[in-house]
Amino acid sequence: MRVLILHSRYLSGPVSGENRVVEDESRLLLDAGHDVLVWEPEPHLSGFSDRLRAGTSTVWSASAAARVRRMIRRKGIEVVHVHNLFPMLSPAVLRAAREEGAATLLTLHNYRLMCLPANLLRDGEVCEACVGHLPLRGVGHRCYRGSALGSGALAASLGVHRVLGTFSAVTRFLAVSEFVRRKHIEAGIPAGRIWVKPNFTWPIPARQGPGDHFLFVGRLAGEKGVDTLLRAWSAYGGPTPLVVVGEGPEGDRLRRSAPAGVEFRGEVPATEVAAALTGARALLVSSRWYEAAPRTIIEAYAAGVPVVASRFGALPELVRENVSGYLVPLGDAAGWADRICALEDDTTSERLGEGARTLWAERYSPERGLDGLEQAYRKAMAVRG
Repeated sequence: MRVLILHSRYLSGPVSGENRVVEDESRLLLDAGHDVLVWEPEPHLSGFSDRLRAGTSTVWSASAAARVRRMIRRKGIEVVHVHNLFPMLSPAVLRAAREEGAATLLTLHNYRLMCLPANLLRDGEVCEACVGHLPLRGVGHRCYRGSALGSGALAASLGVHRVLGTFSAVTRFLAVSEFVRRKHIEAGIPAGRIWVKPNFTWPIPARQGPGDHFLFVGRLAGEKGVDTLLRAWSAYGGPTPLVVVGEGPEGDRLRRSAPAGVEFRGEVPATEVAAALTGARALLVSSRWYEAAPRTIIEAYAAGVPVVASRFGALPELVRENVSGYLVPLGDAAGWADRICALEDDTTSERLGEGARTLWAERYSPERGLDGLEQAYRKAMAVRG
């Protein structure tokens, strides 16, 4: 198949899960022999004029739409697969792809089409005020990076293109989890137009033995629930340390309140994250926001490492209770301590690790990722036809 992949690249580079998904899926398709063209424009925001241009392109980028038309015609593109639209592409590229006759897919990595910051969060709490509505409240609260200009531009883009029916140009939406699919159905997208296609991850060396530490990887912010883990560690009081990898606005406060047995490593290179993962007794995902489909979970599974996660958002889809890990009620520090104690048993840790590795092979391996992409593309081409 001849595929054009479009992605307005995030400035966070390889730290961005979406950037990595685009790179991984492009490589997967190329390795399988498909003809793949990738365009990933990146914003440059050095001053007010740059931000003003980015705001304009967020609403309607005529130059991006024209370039997409040229690429489709020059390469005979059959499938256009879009990831992030903002700020460099805008939904105008969806109209261009449809008008040129390509099957057009848009991956729903997050909640951007219904929420300006894309995470259904405001002031550290879950917020669904804009679900099913134009995101005008998000403009009033400056939800997009605290910027009135940025929030207004993004809301204007979503509003204009909803009125014009631009999103009907998408042949099919690809949600990274069933939870993300349900939220977009609540927001007004017909259920039959959204398919679930999970992310995948490459194989990594499998864990040897039951692991010698518990691991948290992520941003140190309130919605990640690290404070719950610290309370659990106070109750646990066992010999196995908790290693916290990442940095964020809550970092200093969390360090000050941490009990014995918790080690903060800050930001570390990707190679060190992989090493910490393959030596972990379990990965801990204590989030209290609507995680869509954390890559760290499927990376843990690839390494044969079980996962303990909050019973919230999409996490119950990813973690199979007592098979690949455990689920804990939201914010339940005692429940976390109980599950951590259970994983102190080497046999339990190794059994759940085997379950995690099996689940990765069945659902999240490169083979399953390629099959999911190819099936989605073929079905979209048939629907388009």
